[in-house]
Amino acid sequence: MQVREACANDSKELCSILNEIIEVGGTTGYEIKLSESEFEFESCFLTGENYIGCFLAENDKMILGFQSLPNHPDLFGSWADIATFTRMTSKIGGVGTSLFKKTLKFSRKQNISTLNATTRADNKSGLSYYNKMGFTDYSVAMGIPLQNGTLVDRISKKYIVTL
Repeated sequence: MQVREACANDSKELCSILNEIIEVGGTTGYEIKLSESEFEFESCFLTGENYIGCFLAENDKMILGFQSLPNHPDLFGSWADIATFTRMTSKIGGVGTSLFKKTLKFSRKQNISTLNATTRADNKSGLSYYNKMGFTDYSVAMGIPLQNGTLVDRISKKYIVTL
């Protein structure tokens, strides 16, 4: 498995990974599938004023997952958001860990002091992943409505980046 910076040529496959996760439901704050154009140009995954970085893990057959670092206007000055997406099918162990190692190294070079992961409370695998990476809880937003009206808490976790 290799980890590298994502580029525009990867947008179709990255968008497909995200849309599969959205379609299954329950593990991302995104509820509406994105077109490839929305993914590439209107989101902060590969471009835009809030884009900081995006890395993907791949083997010789396919992209296995990706991790993005967007800037979020509600975060403190040297903080960055982190979002991790891995294939729902053809899962391979270690993808998230490999991505985080690269993202952490990049974060240090960018002088990012803290990574923020805000995750739905019903996303047990996401919460477990960020715990495993060393994130700690610091805030809970109670009862955020989904599009269908279901209320779901959002748990914010932080990782202090040692420079």
